[in-house]
Amino acid sequence: MLACCLALLGGVCAAADWSREVMYFVLIDRFADGDPTNNQGVDRRNPGGWHGGDLKGLTQQLDELRDLGVTALWINPVQLQQARGMTAQAAGAEWFTHEGFHGYWIQDFEQMDPHFGSEADLKRLVDEARKRGIKVVLDVVINHAGYSSRYSERRTASGEPWLRQGEGNCEVDAIRCAVGGLPDFRTEIPEVRDHLIGANIALARRSGVAGFRLDTYKHVSGDVWAEHRRRTREALGRDFFLLAEHWGGDAQSLDGFFERDEVDAGFDFSFKGNCESWVTGRGRTVAYAAYLRGRHKVRPGYLLAHYLSSHDEPMMLGNLQGNRSLKRLCVALQMTSLGMPVIYYGEEVARGGHDWPFNRNDMPWGDRDILPGKGVARDEGMRDHYKRLIAIRRQHPALSTGSYTMLTQPADRALAFGRETAAGDDRVIVLANRENGTVGADVGLPTGWPAGRWTDRLSGDTFDLVDGRLKTELLARSVRILVPSNAAPR
Repeated sequence: MLACCLALLGGVCAAADWSREVMYFVLIDRFADGDPTNNQGVDRRNPGGWHGGDLKGLTQQLDELRDLGVTALWINPVQLQQARGMTAQAAGAEWFTHEGFHGYWIQDFEQMDPHFGSEADLKRLVDEARKRGIKVVLDVVINHAGYSSRYSERRTASGEPWLRQGEGNCEVDAIRCAVGGLPDFRTEIPEVRDHLIGANIALARRSGVAGFRLDTYKHVSGDVWAEHRRRTREALGRDFFLLAEHWGGDAQSLDGFFERDEVDAGFDFSFKGNCESWVTGRGRTVAYAAYLRGRHKVRPGYLLAHYLSSHDEPMMLGNLQGNRSLKRLCVALQMTSLGMPVIYYGEEVARGGHDWPFNRNDMPWGDRDILPGKGVARDEGMRDHYKRLIAIRRQHPALSTGSYTMLTQPADRALAFGRETAAGDDRVIVLANRENGTVGADVGLPTGWPAGRWTDRLSGDTFDLVDGRLKTELLARSVRILVPSNAAPR
């Protein structure tokens, strides 16, 4: 990992560089049950109910994440959830009760939910993760409370309610609307935002988490986020990491927040859909290559976090009709593209599920004696694919932070691009074939790149330039990651 605060930017110490991290997102309740005594109300048959995963169970499986190559762990909010669930229905499911197992229906920001565990459990997770080189990022909510939260009874000294109940249209006013019908905090009132910001900072200070993932970012005003940035820096240090979930965000739409230095990073919502489209044959390869180049327009010093699946969208493997070869192709492109890759728990072992609520099902553990996903099949070959690609990414800084060059070739067939560090001491060529058959790649190298032998980090195959060009064949739905043969991995 890169050292913290190496440079001064405009007289202000820059935040720790997270550009080399690989993040893993866990819904705690769906991962691993380490303490059966806190399983009150657990019903694993209910797709929207509590399933028993907790912080102790997650801590017990940290070596699983370290072995995969994960360096940052994002966990859902852990504060006390609303006491009763909501009836719900979804495609492919009967009526069920939707509980706050995901952590976003907070009833009290100053208490832990016992389903997840205690503050001591959270602190132990952070400490044990740190020993393994893993930073923990806590998801926090400032925009809304749970549907039946006790905050509905709170009033300011002058009698103003803390919450707006079911008001507003989010298409008209994103700040003063009820997202998903959830009661909206009136964060324009200093007392309200002071409570929310202060409670999250206090929990971070006691637990030692390394950063926050900021939920529903677009539904909270900029002045609140500016205060949040100032207070987190004062209380938790300049290296404390802030990652914004601005729905629909990409390099362009996030730039205003980066310009104002409200956060360090934002989710790139464009990556998932663009990769799905390209691997399934929609659109020209040259257009997709140009899209990947466009992601490099992110403001220097700030970061995009790109994912393939999430708890708020249909999972990629389901979108690809279960085609694991296409999913592997997108994994390779995720791990060779600019930004911080985010892995949604279980997708590295081909977790099933597609649309909500089944995009939040249990972590598959196969024959390992771990609930709630004991007996759920997992694809170890897919996990090995992730593990190899993460290792290659971490060994070649060009893949995390390097420039991007579209490589020329005679036909619009294989995707081809080059990545290079600013110092020119690490260079990588990525070739990808989306076709269901072998294609040839014939690319010219950027000016100044070495003309010697190149080695595929995945297969070990070597290639010499022919007439100044790199020529090779790509098997169906495959990737080559080529580096100069005399280059030692970092």
